[in-house]
Amino acid sequence: MFKKILIANRGEIATRIVHACRSMGILSVVLYESEDISSLHVRLADECVLLDAPDGFLNMEAIIRIARQVNADAIHPGYGFLAEEPEFAQACAAAGLVFIGPSADTMEQVRSKINALYVVAAAGFTTVEYSEFSYGHDELSDIPQAAAKMGFPLVIKSCRGGRGLGERWVDSAEKLETVVRNAQAQSLDRYGDQRVYLEKGILPAHQVGVQILGDKHGNLIHLGEREGSIISRGNKIVEESPAPCLSDEQRQSLHAEALEIARLFNYENAGTVEFIVDADGNFHFTEIKSRIQVEHPLTEMRSGVDLIREQIRIAAGEPLAISQDTITLRGHAIMCRVLARDPWAEFMAAPGELTRVRFPCGAQVRVDTYVYCNAEIPLIYEPLIGKLTAWDRDRTSCIGRMETTLQDTKLIGIQTNIAYLQRILESAEFCDGTYSTDLDVQPFGDRRQPIEHYRDLAIIAATLYVKRNQAHTKNEMSTQRNGGWKQSARRMAMRGE
Repeated sequence: MFKKILIANRGEIATRIVHACRSMGILSVVLYESEDISSLHVRLADECVLLDAPDGFLNMEAIIRIARQVNADAIHPGYGFLAEEPEFAQACAAAGLVFIGPSADTMEQVRSKINALYVVAAAGFTTVEYSEFSYGHDELSDIPQAAAKMGFPLVIKSCRGGRGLGERWVDSAEKLETVVRNAQAQSLDRYGDQRVYLEKGILPAHQVGVQILGDKHGNLIHLGEREGSIISRGNKIVEESPAPCLSDEQRQSLHAEALEIARLFNYENAGTVEFIVDADGNFHFTEIKSRIQVEHPLTEMRSGVDLIREQIRIAAGEPLAISQDTITLRGHAIMCRVLARDPWAEFMAAPGELTRVRFPCGAQVRVDTYVYCNAEIPLIYEPLIGKLTAWDRDRTSCIGRMETTLQDTKLIGIQTNIAYLQRILESAEFCDGTYSTDLDVQPFGDRRQPIEHYRDLAIIAATLYVKRNQAHTKNEMSTQRNGGWKQSARRMAMRGE
């Protein structure tokens, strides 16, 4: 087993990995940039090193150099940054370090999304309909013909990264060029690669991913599925497990299909096989996420399996500590991503200092975060403050527990999306489990209230103003009444005269 692990990430996932290392008796080393000096992962790790290098967490050479300087045995990439880069895994191996994740060969196969779709389709599984080629900035003239052949609506999708960022929906040929340019620009900014490809749009649709674990000894298991169909600005903001869009029979078929697809790529370590489920309940494979995912707490809450711990054990060459027969998926879990985004201002990022912080507690509630009172939410990263996960015996009870969890969360000093999350949980589509990727919950800035609502707010504000001024006046009068001999008597009593 490893003695020391370098964590090449930041924020809540770095904090999560630190906790796993501590539970296994492994020393942890974290990296931080100046903006993250107040982050909880910096305070909890055994060692912390300033990452003062161009491109920060994307600088492979700097990260490997630090890992060797601190005598680390392995590197855990978390998610994002270099987590799905086969070149990074190869560089780690060349430096005598273990990369905690899939093999470089497997990552290379699944990173090429068109290749992964081709391999899966050739094996007889249903995939989304996709373009045969990807397109760069100088190949825009080739896209209209491919789009016309597939038909609208289409999804313009980045060749790198996951769904959401670098992905655009387009429903007509007139909008095609503008949408493609926007998708390419965001993909280049986010992933350093502007190439995109086309997918046939499916509506209504459900985004469902199956969590898998595989070791170096040929053992491969699943730990159920998660649905992440509620998306805002490229982020899945409410996710749950099990997926309400599936029947028990569909669920079993999906799990079996995910394992067969993973075997096509000789998959090992943690990953997620992702599907689009259409209105008729048909599965369409889309991609494999070759890393731990943001939403992994859902799986951990239902299965009792520590996925980060298993990642580390697998990378160290140990066999899985569990088998498919020993896994029991219990109850229902819902996770909300708390973001520093302002729902009253089109979800613009709202960085700043958290002057007061109170997270929920209680049975079957989990908080994954890197913040605390007076911590800073930096501008340069994704504004994820933390993840709230609630578990209960059934979905209805779980929704109630999550509503209480959100009510008990207080983050003062910046704007957050908590009120928006509460609105989603209260929507009829979410409560009855019939929502899909086209769930339309309007941001607060677009909501028009009746005139009576604003009249009542004005009355409340005026009443509070009067009460506060009355209280201030009473305090002044009280001070005046306590003048003269009363104040002198108080001073003498305090001196013991």
